[in-house]
Amino acid sequence: MSLYVDIHTHHPTGMHTELQAVGIHPWDADKRSLEEVDFAHAQAIGEIGLDYACDVDMELQKDIFRKQLEIAQELQKPVVLHCVRAFEDAIRIIGHYTLPAVIFHGFIGSKEQAQRAIGKGYYLSFGDRTWRSPKTIEALRNTPLEKMFIETDDAATTIDKQYLEVTRIKQVLLKDLQIQILDNYNKLFLPNG
Repeated sequence: MSLYVDIHTHHPTGMHTELQAVGIHPWDADKRSLEEVDFAHAQAIGEIGLDYACDVDMELQKDIFRKQLEIAQELQKPVVLHCVRAFEDAIRIIGHYTLPAVIFHGFIGSKEQAQRAIGKGYYLSFGDRTWRSPKTIEALRNTPLEKMFIETDDAATTIDKQYLEVTRIKQVLLKDLQIQILDNYNKLFLPNG
């Protein structure tokens, strides 16, 4: 297995460590039911969350989000969050649950939002969308490696290219980045990690 961890991908390759998560995406909150999801056998619950840029009713999104957070709390599984234009509500809602870990996937927020999330012990995952946003690049620069993941999400690019972009922005060695991200993963997802 390679030293690359892809914490969130829509195109698994089997060549790297790739998180196996299940959940109801906010875009599907009006189309799917909790009964059709096998939460117990997944490594994490996700991607779940809030997306105020889509057409799905916000209250319905919040309801399904809360129910999945309850399941994650009960099963003591980390959650992988989808959060678009809903940072304040997401932070507030998550605060009501005791979860082993929270990962903001595809984080595209500001340095201040990143600091708030990290201050609560949450992780941020960066990928293809990061490189298009100066405010998110600044958030990445200020995110400790110990609170970071990297992902491909639905991009056509490969995980090694995402890692190289992070090394360039953060001015760190690739090997050091790989070791720290793998350590982050092991702490959250391996027994006695």
